[in-house]
Amino acid sequence: MGHTMLNSTAIAIPLGKNINLALVMAILASFVLASCSSTSEHPVMAGDIIISDPLEENNRRVFAFNSAVDKAVIHPVVKGYRTVVPKPARSGLTNFLRNLKSPITFANQVLQGDVEGATNVVLRAVVNTLVGVGGLFDVAGYEGIEYEPEDFGQTLAVWGVDHGPYLVVPFLGPSSMRDYAGYAVDSFADPVRWYLHNIEKESLYYAKAGADYLDLRHSFMDVLEDLEASSIDYYAAVRATYYQRREALVNDEDPSAAPAFPSYDDF
Repeated sequence: MGHTMLNSTAIAIPLGKNINLALVMAILASFVLASCSSTSEHPVMAGDIIISDPLEENNRRVFAFNSAVDKAVIHPVVKGYRTVVPKPARSGLTNFLRNLKSPITFANQVLQGDVEGATNVVLRAVVNTLVGVGGLFDVAGYEGIEYEPEDFGQTLAVWGVDHGPYLVVPFLGPSSMRDYAGYAVDSFADPVRWYLHNIEKESLYYAKAGADYLDLRHSFMDVLEDLEASSIDYYAAVRATYYQRREALVNDEDPSAAPAFPSYDDF
């Protein structure tokens, strides 16, 4: 499985130095999204959610490839990470990476018209940066200001854009056309990326991207393994849980109320 899935999730391939190419990709993705915004052929259901999966045959092949890579490479690396790095340090990395995403999270809260959410993002960033040692400790969370993941895929959903076709991309994993377009826009607009590229410290951005990917894979490895063990059709189970979790995030509901399947777009 490999951003996201990419808020899934899924994932951390930097757009590189060519920002013009990244902009073109985002624009093209938006045009494709517009043409695919209505439910296309081969719909399936996940509860009350209609899923369009016209590329299912190809998606299943890519999904099988990603699953093999997970078992052979990704999961052993994650298990090694858990063995070597103590839990407090892993939690600190998660908090730090979330803090770095504050500008993107804030922008999406504003674009969605969520004033309270935007205010909470600012409060979390200020408190955790100043009191939480640069974001290593989630002091704001301890005080009741919880982390709320927001991305441009969710913003597009709030604006009324449908998922479009379901996609499984090699190494990046499952998502939808809408959410992958959202991921591209978030990546392009990330102030951390712009700053590090402007001071010619691209290597630090790539290191951050790698840390993001490792932290993400650590966060849902157990869920994936449990889902595979308990599912008759692992592909269909992942597809359904992805959409159900994204629906919960878009509606600002507790993601734990949906199947416990992290989104690559929370990356």
